Amino acid sequence: MGKSTFLQDFKAFAMKGNVVDMAVGVIIGGAFGKIVTSVVNDIIMPPIGLLVGGMDFKDLKCTLQEAVPEKLNEAGEVIQAAVPAVTLNYGNFLQQTFDFLIIAFSIFMFVSLIKKMSEKKKKEEAPAAPPAPPAPSKEEVLLTEIRDLLKEQSKK
Repeated sequence: MGKSTFLQDFKAFAMKGNVVDMAVGVIIGGAFGKIVTSVVNDIIMPPIGLLVGGMDFKDLKCTLQEAVPEKLNEAGEVIQAAVPAVTLNYGNFLQQTFDFLIIAFSIFMFVSLIKKMSEKKKKEEAPAAPPAPPAPSKEEVLLTEIRDLLKEQSKK
């Protein structure tokens, strides 16, 4: 009995519109990220690298400690294992920063477009302001003046 209510609760949760919408958004976001990464890596970065002297940003790094090759004794046995170089790969950081900025700008433009379309739709759907009441007729104006005069005389 506990399992069936658990499964029913889970099914109700999973089928809610917000959860499904969020899942679709995550999937589309992942695909969009791949497209933007390709745009950055394959279209934007090569000309920038060419301007900087033909270097690839991913290859930019600062070596903190040089690599140490393995040491062998006379018999060919390893005395000391090779130690890889220790580097700060700031070029990869720059690449990821460019990716982020382009993705953020693209999302900003997309959200702005949706917001403008939404505002335009709201303006079209907004009901027209009610018409102004018609101006009082000459008879109504005259009767209002007579009423006001009679009130003033009764106060005296």
